[in-house]
Amino acid sequence: MTNLPHIHVAAAIIKHDDKILAACRGYGDLKGAWEFPGGKLEPGEGPKEALKRELFEELNADIVIEEHFDTINYKYPTFEVTMECYLCQGKNITLDPEIHTALKWLTKDELFSVNWLPADLPVVKKLATIL
Repeated sequence: MTNLPHIHVAAAIIKHDDKILAACRGYGDLKGAWEFPGGKLEPGEGPKEALKRELFEELNADIVIEEHFDTINYKYPTFEVTMECYLCQGKNITLDPEIHTALKWLTKDELFSVNWLPADLPVVKKLATIL
């Protein structure tokens, strides 16, 4: 049994045409790595509610959640994360430089061109098989 803090997050795999949105983290210990945008669930909040709230707060995005894609459990050196990943469509996406330093739309051939967070990598690998 581990005593690491555990966080539960929801992440959006935002599709547009044949591309997937990647966001470069702009803060914290994991700054500079790429991730699927999203964030922590608040007390009493479900993953879909959290995802809509977080994407509106972080990217001013209106999203439509299509379906659950995967659940990842990953242990970082200082915390553990459970990440609920959803396939989504989004519009009105804008960069907030306090949260992300860059956004990229990646094709299947470009999926591995960025340095993904370790917890996101299994999702990227699974995406590569279905895109």
